[in-house]
Amino acid sequence: MATFLYTLGRFAFRRRRLVALLWVALLTLAGVAASSAPTAASSSFSIPGTEAQKAFDLLDERFPGTSADGATARVVFKAPEGEKMTDLAHRAEVRKVVAELGSGSDHVASVVDPYQAKAISRDGTIAYTQVSYKVSGMELAEKDREALTEAGEKAEDAGLTVEIGGDALQAAPETGASEVIGVAVAAVVLVITFGSLVAAGLPLLTAIIGVGIGVSTITALASTLDLGSTTATLATMIGLAVGIDYALFIVSRYRAELAEGRDHEEAAGRATGTAGSAVVFAGLTVVIALVGLAVVNIPMLSKMGFAAAGTVAVAVLIALTLIPALLGFAGKRVLGRKARKQTAQADDKPNMGTRWARFVLRRPVAVLLAGVVGLGAVAVPATSLEMGLPDDGSQPTSTTQRKAYDLLSDGFGPGFNGPLLVVVDGDKAAADGTAKEIAGLDGVAAVTPATYNEAGDTAMITVIPEDRPSSTETEDLVHSIRDTSGENVHVTGATAMNIDFSQRMNDALVPYLALVVGLAFLLLMVVFRSVLVPLKAALGFLLSVVAALGAVVAVFQWGWLGSLFGVEQTGPIMSMMPIFMVGVVFGLAMDYEVFLVTRMREAYVHGERPGQAIVTGFRHGARVVTAAAVIMIAVFAGFIGSSEQMVKMIGFGLAIAVFFDAFVVRMAIVPAVLALLGGKAWWLPRQLDRLLPSVDVEGEKLGGGADAHAGGKERELVGA
Repeated sequence: MATFLYTLGRFAFRRRRLVALLWVALLTLAGVAASSAPTAASSSFSIPGTEAQKAFDLLDERFPGTSADGATARVVFKAPEGEKMTDLAHRAEVRKVVAELGSGSDHVASVVDPYQAKAISRDGTIAYTQVSYKVSGMELAEKDREALTEAGEKAEDAGLTVEIGGDALQAAPETGASEVIGVAVAAVVLVITFGSLVAAGLPLLTAIIGVGIGVSTITALASTLDLGSTTATLATMIGLAVGIDYALFIVSRYRAELAEGRDHEEAAGRATGTAGSAVVFAGLTVVIALVGLAVVNIPMLSKMGFAAAGTVAVAVLIALTLIPALLGFAGKRVLGRKARKQTAQADDKPNMGTRWARFVLRRPVAVLLAGVVGLGAVAVPATSLEMGLPDDGSQPTSTTQRKAYDLLSDGFGPGFNGPLLVVVDGDKAAADGTAKEIAGLDGVAAVTPATYNEAGDTAMITVIPEDRPSSTETEDLVHSIRDTSGENVHVTGATAMNIDFSQRMNDALVPYLALVVGLAFLLLMVVFRSVLVPLKAALGFLLSVVAALGAVVAVFQWGWLGSLFGVEQTGPIMSMMPIFMVGVVFGLAMDYEVFLVTRMREAYVHGERPGQAIVTGFRHGARVVTAAAVIMIAVFAGFIGSSEQMVKMIGFGLAIAVFFDAFVVRMAIVPAVLALLGGKAWWLPRQLDRLLPSVDVEGEKLGGGADAHAGGKERELVGA
């Protein structure tokens, strides 16, 4: 591995113009393809094999043209104080709105007249009309949403309070300028780390090129592959983070090789051969974690994982080829003025990483206990984790969706915001019997009369729960209907779909965790030639991800420090959050494990004692790993400013998880455990050693290099 990458690095350095042109051409090609691609529709949300999905499929078959899974909007009207919606003037105004809604968009399937449907509260102060669309909320154009809001504005002019809720207002998440702030923080950290604007600019430039290629490719294929807007957001988030980090490690190793007296081409080759090997395996762990999301068997999540994995693969390729090429263009400018004057001996001076490693070696038990107990305390809120999918009740109180949600709750009861749609595969007698049976269940507020298809062999019944959509009581009601009804009765609707989605996530978590951790364990065993080091890496990851989930629960579910992060409304944690964090954070956590411990392994293989190898690893890697972690945290934290609760939660969760994993697990718990294990940390059974392929991540086969200066202490160990 190291020999091949060494050759690749030197080739890219020598043929830098060709390599740079190839990547510019790829970026241009992807950009042109994205700009000329048809506008993508929404990624269809489906959960194959669930009761809710079976009901939707049955409705599509038996009620053609009804668009059962199309978007809906509820326009809610409230009369002025002392007046009622039944007043003649208000009736006339509402009917004008109904007429405008019906003609406002080509995608409208139906509009319900509240006076014909008796959609008026008991006290007469609140009424609503429901608009059904032929397509999903993400497929609606901006003009369709404008027609919806404009129709309500005219009623407001007449004195009515008008609020709009429903998934018809769903739009692509907006992250604003927050990611730009994250990149700006990354730039500052890189300048401080390298002391050179050129060296700081290389990781940023290559990461932006990689993300540009990845996101442009996703945009170009979005219509063909049915990719949603969140897919590109995830790819941007992860692509920026790993792209900057991978380039950072190779540039840092290149500068270290120059400091040892090597010429520029040799330094580029060795940096690509050693740090590049770590990049390859770190990238593989991220790709495994993202591709493994397919185990959940939810098409939308699988596509997000594959798209993000593709962006990570591009980041790895760029780090291995474009970085060495750009280093050739940069020349000595990749070193700061101070660094150019330093000699090779300066590298042996104790730095902060050296001092920290020696501190841990003196007190490994105390550091280990502090790290484990600290993360354990932060993880405590995770025991109260409540999962669900966000609805209008979790929107900020300032939004029209939340105001509509609250008006409907006040006028008709909280369960009115999450009606259940029961599909009966049978005749009128079966439907009537089912409706009567459901009406007798606990937690049911109302049951509407059945609606039949033309053939009369399928019926739809709407059930209004007593409690809000995200409550455990509503979830229990869904299970009760399914348990008491026969196989020909299916419960669906947004609430039931959310419940099935959460259950699918819970069921898939353990198999997914076993698959991802198992494959990565084997990969790390090949890299480190050890059994205990990969085991320690996996256990440390589990500790950091559970602690991160605890922090997410504390902020988004309990509301602790919620105002600091822009959380206006607490509620259940998004169902996909645990499994998503397991996948993404595991891959990213292994980055630091690979980069930091590979340098320790390299020193150990070259003859250093276990304790000294830990110090050497920290002397060379602590500063860079710290910078990489700060950059990744900054990039992820930038997404906390998103207007979309899901993106905000993912950004916070990933940022805090990286903080815990990099600074507590990798920088404290890992050296403490390695110090306690000593030489046993690198133990590998002989039979297993013969079976595992040798990938030479340490660059042992590269030798000392023809131009290595003879006095280099570390190079003497290599030749020993």
